Amino acid sequence: MAETIIRRNAVLEALRSRRREIYRLWLQKGADKKALRPILAEARARGVRLETADKNRLTQLAQDSKHQGVVLEAGPYPYSDVDEMLALAEERGERPFLLLLDLLHGPQNIGSLLRTAEIVGVHGVIMQDRRAPEITRSVVQYSAGATEHLLIAQVTNLVTTMKWLQGENVWLVGLDLAEGAQSLPDVDLDMSIGIVVGHEGQGMRRLVRETCDIRLHLPQRGHVESLNAAVAGSVLLYQAWQARGFA
Repeated sequence: MAETIIRRNAVLEALRSRRREIYRLWLQKGADKKALRPILAEARARGVRLETADKNRLTQLAQDSKHQGVVLEAGPYPYSDVDEMLALAEERGERPFLLLLDLLHGPQNIGSLLRTAEIVGVHGVIMQDRRAPEITRSVVQYSAGATEHLLIAQVTNLVTTMKWLQGENVWLVGLDLAEGAQSLPDVDLDMSIGIVVGHEGQGMRRLVRETCDIRLHLPQRGHVESLNAAVAGSVLLYQAWQARGFA
């Protein structure tokens, strides 16, 4: 079943990653060719069928008027598995660097966090498939196309997967505001690591929290209660990357 991807960054990365099947690329008549040049180059290199239409037609195709003059018809998102993530780490000669999402919701939250995850070089992202969001067009859009380069797995039971990762010597570090959580400066993140980010309002579920090897919070000096989950997760991802010497 075909899906539509819109906006220039997301469309370009979907073409660049070469992971999805691509059916057709729609361009708006009279669109700025200079802005679309990288997209056209990738599409031609892949032999993608090109079509042009007016803005109203593209809006109908995308069911969204904010398409930036480009709509890509593509196959469904290609989910991965955890074994492939660990294999990628081994192939790169690196210790595993993973992100686990415990029922984090909201395409903007998820997309923003996935964008950071791709930038810092995580080997994969793990989400629970039940009650968790899909990698929808909105998530792709908010990630600026980062989803197209990431290995993302949906697992039946996140806690079971966490315990399996611990058996593979991956340390699980959860963001937590509850009592007993260590402060970030007190934790050395230079290790095989899976960073766990929970629900925006409720945090991690109890069993997920209890399964983490380390629970930590970010220090703060201001007056608001805490950072948004995606922002806090992004800070922790960068801290973990810094602990690796920004390798």
